Amino acid sequence: MKASYITEEHEILRKSLKKFLQKEAVPYFKEWEKNGEIPRSFWRKMGTQGYLCPWLGEAYGGFGADFGYSVVIDEELEKVGTGTIGIGLHNDIVVPYIHEYGMEEQKNRWLPKCTTGEWITAIAMTEPGAGSDLASIKTTAYKEGDYYVVNGEKTFITNGVHADAVVVVCKTDPNAKPAHKGISLLVVEKGTTGFSRGNKLDKVGLHSQDTAELIFEDAKVPVENLLGKEGEGFYYLMNQLQQERLIVGIGAIASCERMLELTIPYVKERQAFGQSIASFQNTQFKLAELATEVEIGRAFLDRTIQAHMDGEDVVKEVSMSKWWTTDLVKKVALECMQLHGGYGYMEEYEMARRFRDAPVTAIYAGSNEIMKSIIAKKLGLT
Repeated sequence: MKASYITEEHEILRKSLKKFLQKEAVPYFKEWEKNGEIPRSFWRKMGTQGYLCPWLGEAYGGFGADFGYSVVIDEELEKVGTGTIGIGLHNDIVVPYIHEYGMEEQKNRWLPKCTTGEWITAIAMTEPGAGSDLASIKTTAYKEGDYYVVNGEKTFITNGVHADAVVVVCKTDPNAKPAHKGISLLVVEKGTTGFSRGNKLDKVGLHSQDTAELIFEDAKVPVENLLGKEGEGFYYLMNQLQQERLIVGIGAIASCERMLELTIPYVKERQAFGQSIASFQNTQFKLAELATEVEIGRAFLDRTIQAHMDGEDVVKEVSMSKWWTTDLVKKVALECMQLHGGYGYMEEYEMARRFRDAPVTAIYAGSNEIMKSIIAKKLGLT
């Protein structure tokens, strides 16, 4: 069923993007996985074609596209590989912070570079001792004259190796009561004194996505790089996490659909006991069940996307979608790999990559346990 928010213009974008990705991404994706990163040259090509932050206004290099364009871009990138998530994070998670909370001078300075691919962005929330509990972060930023002096460490940072600008979640008032009222957001640019990158992290999956530790040792960040107001950072994060979690759900369902695209033709061709394994009732029932669950997930996700585009508060629905779709993508990955047999465990098959890329989706952007806690609160249970 076609989503109500998808128009002919969105489908024109999808067609052109597919053609672009078949030429510029698909032939090189295994190499990117081996190298542990997507080259900056690809980002620049994305920017040249208008696939980076198209929702921004023309003054910043975009063309004022609605969120439906972001959905199409994220879906098509996911079909290439989950390791492309850093592009969606840049487009629809990090840059919106700058656009929503930045001053006009900041927007004019940073946003045009984000649409061309000249600048890659990241957001640094997670620390070695703080993940979903953002109020527990330890990174501090003290004001000294015209600078904030930042100290702390961040980890598991998507785009951490390549990032030219990082939105850093820090405490400008470590003694605030409650603690979350001391949180602020600073944009830390590459080359900042005292800012360095640690190891490129060696992950189970998402091999083409550069993920790193970030280190701040008396890092000197100009006061004009404060995003919004001091002490308001936690509220900014809560406002934007709705879209971030929606982006994760979009990728999860697109991955489920891709795995079914891989598995259904495979079971028709694969022979066992003199017949295709698609003829076995177990295979038929497994795929019937998975296809049904994916369709249900898609329908709920599309409804939530439409509500989000209409400006509705869908925190509960986004939380439901995030945990359910990311649990589903793990289930689909496991079942589809099983149906591939031993070949599903071989690196030459896309199915193997999908299998190892799936689990982390239930962890980032707030673990699924946190999603259920949010739902419980919205239900009036806490």
